[in-house]
Amino acid sequence: MNALLKHPKIFSGRAHPELAEKIASYLNLELGKNEFREFSDGETWVKFSENIRGQDVFIIQPTNSPARNLLELLIMLDAARRASAARISAVIPYFGYARQDRKDQPRVSITAKLVANLITTAGADRILTMDLHAPQVQGFFDIPVDHLYSASVFLDYLREIKIEDLVVVAPDLGGTHMARAYAKRLGTPIAIVDKRRPRPNAVEVMNVIGNVEGMNALLIDDICDTAGTITNAAAKLKEMGAKRVFAACTHPILSGPAVELIGKSCIDQMIVTDSVPIHASKLIDKINVLSIDKLFGRAIMRIHNEESISSLFD
Repeated sequence: MNALLKHPKIFSGRAHPELAEKIASYLNLELGKNEFREFSDGETWVKFSENIRGQDVFIIQPTNSPARNLLELLIMLDAARRASAARISAVIPYFGYARQDRKDQPRVSITAKLVANLITTAGADRILTMDLHAPQVQGFFDIPVDHLYSASVFLDYLREIKIEDLVVVAPDLGGTHMARAYAKRLGTPIAIVDKRRPRPNAVEVMNVIGNVEGMNALLIDDICDTAGTITNAAAKLKEMGAKRVFAACTHPILSGPAVELIGKSCIDQMIVTDSVPIHASKLIDKINVLSIDKLFGRAIMRIHNEESISSLFD
């Protein structure tokens, strides 16, 4: 990297410009200027409105629904490559399609691998993302991947509010590793909800492994989509004698009946990040949004300065 280029160039797609503005503001930088147009037939057109030749470019764009967000990221990456940027980093706070990470039945796509190939082919030199649904998705890329964890943001808040008699709960067996990491740092016991998923977006809670009676429970998950998993798990914890139930979910997709289910549930407070935009109509009193701007801002500067990312979690 040219030593004369003291500052990175940060650009945003249209998926989540509010987060990009926060990150740029934290770094005392101006968000780069670009133009977007839609042709009459729906085609997307992108142009960088300033010179980026030889620059260290960071493009911030989560790939949540609609699919236009992913396509827009690909077009921006291609435009940056053709504009002779020295290095292009795709900053993807929420990596959509990560749940399709294996061929779990005949004649289906491993879509996470397909998306990784598309991003690499479009021109990304490296990826910066957070709380991948499946950590092995990092291996789908043939370029460096820096994987951040929302735990640093959530743990600061949890220590601040000081919940007594706390037990950390994994909402399913797959979340055990994440729950154990939180429990270790908070010095609490752990419990696991045993669930069965009869079909996509449908959850049947079976049992709770561990003691939650008389405890305040903290459910930890990476994605809250329809909220079926988290609200059913919360109901089971209450049934098993938990006093209060809190939830921490990194990516608040909140599709379908999610907000209604959370509002009617026994969850006292759900803390989420702003990895994806949340419409004002979904910001009910139970949902508390913590920003990841500082976490991503520090990571971007470390990448730009060729410094360690892992030291952020020491």
